[in-house]
Amino acid sequence: MNERVFSGSRNVAIVGPYLSGKTTLLESLLSVTGAISRKGRVVDGNTVGDSTAEARDRQMTVEINAASTEYGGIRFTFLDCPGSVEFAQETYNALIGVDAAVVVCEPDCDRVLNLSPLFQFLDDWEIPHLIFLNKMDRAHSNIAEVLQALQSVSSRPLVLHQYPIKQGEQITGFIDLVSEQAYQYHPGAPADPVPLPDALKDQERAARTEMLETLANFDDHLLEELLEEIDPPQEEIWQDLKMELGADLIVPVFVGMAEQDFGVRPLLDALLREAPAPEATTKRRGITMAGANPLAQVLKTYCTPQGGKLSLVRVWQGTISDGAVLNGVRVGGIYQLMGQQQQSLTTAAPGAIVALGRLEGIKTGDTLSTDAQLANALPKAERIDPVYALALTPEKRSDEVKLSSAINKLVEEDPSLVWEQHGDTHEVILWGQGDIHLLVALDRLRRKYGLPLSTHLPQVPYKETIRRSAASVHGRYKHQTGGHGQFGDVYLEIKPLERGEGFNFNETIVGGVVPRQYIPGVEMGVREYLTHGPLGFPVVDVAVTLTNGSYHSVDSSEQAFKQAARIAMQEGLRRCEPALLEPVVAIAISVPTDFTSNVLRLISTRRGQILGYEAKLNWRSWDEVSAYLPQAEMHDLIVELRSLTQGVGSFRWQFAHLQEVPDKLMDRVLAKSGNGNGKTNGNDNGNH
Repeated sequence: MNERVFSGSRNVAIVGPYLSGKTTLLESLLSVTGAISRKGRVVDGNTVGDSTAEARDRQMTVEINAASTEYGGIRFTFLDCPGSVEFAQETYNALIGVDAAVVVCEPDCDRVLNLSPLFQFLDDWEIPHLIFLNKMDRAHSNIAEVLQALQSVSSRPLVLHQYPIKQGEQITGFIDLVSEQAYQYHPGAPADPVPLPDALKDQERAARTEMLETLANFDDHLLEELLEEIDPPQEEIWQDLKMELGADLIVPVFVGMAEQDFGVRPLLDALLREAPAPEATTKRRGITMAGANPLAQVLKTYCTPQGGKLSLVRVWQGTISDGAVLNGVRVGGIYQLMGQQQQSLTTAAPGAIVALGRLEGIKTGDTLSTDAQLANALPKAERIDPVYALALTPEKRSDEVKLSSAINKLVEEDPSLVWEQHGDTHEVILWGQGDIHLLVALDRLRRKYGLPLSTHLPQVPYKETIRRSAASVHGRYKHQTGGHGQFGDVYLEIKPLERGEGFNFNETIVGGVVPRQYIPGVEMGVREYLTHGPLGFPVVDVAVTLTNGSYHSVDSSEQAFKQAARIAMQEGLRRCEPALLEPVVAIAISVPTDFTSNVLRLISTRRGQILGYEAKLNWRSWDEVSAYLPQAEMHDLIVELRSLTQGVGSFRWQFAHLQEVPDKLMDRVLAKSGNGNGKTNGNDNGNH
C-alpha cells in the first residue's frame, strides 16, 4: 500500500486526572484535523479512545489508546492515557516514549493536588509538558488563582500562554500573550481575531510581562531587552518558548473547552511550533549510539480479541521493516493504530510510534534491537508496587487448568498486576492498584478469555508457635493385623526457638533404642504435623529432639515411627502453650505533608507501630511515613489512604516478621475460622 511521507512527526501523550476530559480532547484533536468525520462522545461510547468494553462500561480510560492525525504537514501520534491513579503504570510506561505531554486539568483549585505525582514523574524524566486548562466554562476561580494553585504542585515555573476572555460567566475567547491578539470562539470553526477588549488591557499586559520575565530567567538577551524596555519580537518569544519547553524548564499553560473544540486549534499550533521533534527527544534521552541498528522500546502490550499480540513501540533509532528480527524474534506486521483500528505499514522510521505484531516473549519496557548487545539498554518506568488483592476461584471447575495461562496474558498486558499461588493458603491471589483496577482485570478475563471468576478476600497466612517447652513427650503407634503389625515408640523433647529461626530436628539416641533407619521417619512425622498445628496453622520456631524410644524387631518400620512421632507432636504441642502468629509488613507511606498527621492516626487505628517520618526525597512538601503494620490490617488500607489524601497517597511494603496475635484478638480469629475448639481450616480473611 502507499504510505504518505510527512516532513516530520510529534509524539504527544495526553495525561491528567480522571474526568479532566482527556479522551474528549483527543476526539476534538482528531476531529478538527480531519482524521475522523464525526466527533464521538464518551457518554455515547463512540470515541476513538476508550474503545474497549471495559472502558466504555465505566466511561473512563483504562489503558493506552493511540491515534494519529496530520496537521501542518506533521504526523501527530497521540497517546490517550488513563487518569485514575489505579492505572498510573499505563501512563508512566507510555510517557517515556513521547516527545511531549499535554496535561489536561480542570480550573479547580481544590483538585490540583491530584496532579502532584504526575508532575513529579514528568520532571524526574525531564519530559516536556504543557497544561491545557479544560472546561473553562466551569471555572469558579479566576485565572490567577488557578495558576497559583497549579504552581504549588509544579517544580517548574508555569507560563501563561493565553489569557481567557469572559463575558459575564461565559468564556468567549482568549488573548494570545505572544502576539497580543484577541480571538473569539465559534462553535465548529476556528476562533476569529477580534480587537483586544479595553477592560482587559491591564490584565493582559501584566500577564504578558510575567510571561516574558519568566522566559528571561533562561535567556540573557531577552533579559537585556526587558531591562532596556524593548518589546521583543514574536519570533524571539516563540523561540524561547520552544527551547525552554524542550528542555523541561517551563510549563506553558493554555485554556479551552475540548467538548466544544474551543482552544484546540491554538493548542495544535503550539505543539507544531514549540514541542520538540523526535530527534531532539532522542538526544535528550542520551541515545547517541553509533550505527544504523534499529533501536526501539515497548510502551504497551495488547493481546487482541483475535488472539494476536501487538507491542506498541517507540522507534528511537534506525528503520524497522516488516519481518525484521528484533531480540531474536521476527516482526509479524507493522501497524499504525487509530484506537482499535489498524493500518498496515511496511516500515517504521525513527521517531515513529507503531504497533509490531507477534513479538512473543517481549514485554512492556523491553528495549528492541537487531544488536543483541543493545538489549535492555534503555531505562524503563519503575514498576508500581501492588497494594490491593483478591483471591480468585473459577466459577467452573473445568476452567482451573486455563487460569494461570489467562492471568499470565493479563499480566503481559498490564505489568502493574501481579499474581501468585500462595504456598500456605493455596489460594490464587491477584494483586493490583485498587478495586477498580482488579474489577477491570476480572472483566477482561471473562470477556477475552471466557473465564468467569468468583472472588473473596485473601486469607491471612497466620502461623503458630509455642511459648514453653515439653520434655519426654511420648508417642506410641501399635497396630495389629492378620500378618505383620506396626509398632513405633518415641519420646520427644519440644522447645520454642527465637522468632525467625524456623525448625530444628535433632536426636540423642543411645544404645540403639530407635534404630538409625527409622529416625528419618520420626523427623518426617514431626514435619508433617507441623504443617497443621493445634490451632490449625503451620508451626514455626520450634526445636524437636528425639530422646528415647523402643522398637519391635518384626513389626517396626519407618512408617510406624512416622505415625508415632505425629501422635507425640499432637499431644506435646498442646502442652507447650500454642500461640498464634501474624505476618507483619514494613510499610513506607508517601503523602503530602498536610496529610501526615491523618496517616499517623490511620496507622495507629490499625494496630500499626509508627517508626518515624521524614521529608520524601526530591518531593516538595511530601513526607514518607515508616511503620510496621499487621498484614491482616492491610486489605483496604489503600482505599482509606486515598480517601484521606485526595487520592494521591501511596505506599510500598514488604514482609518484615511474624509477631504474636494479642490473646483477645486470637480468640476472635480462631472463632471466625472455626478453630476455637482446636479444629481448624485456616479460613480467617483478616477482617477484624
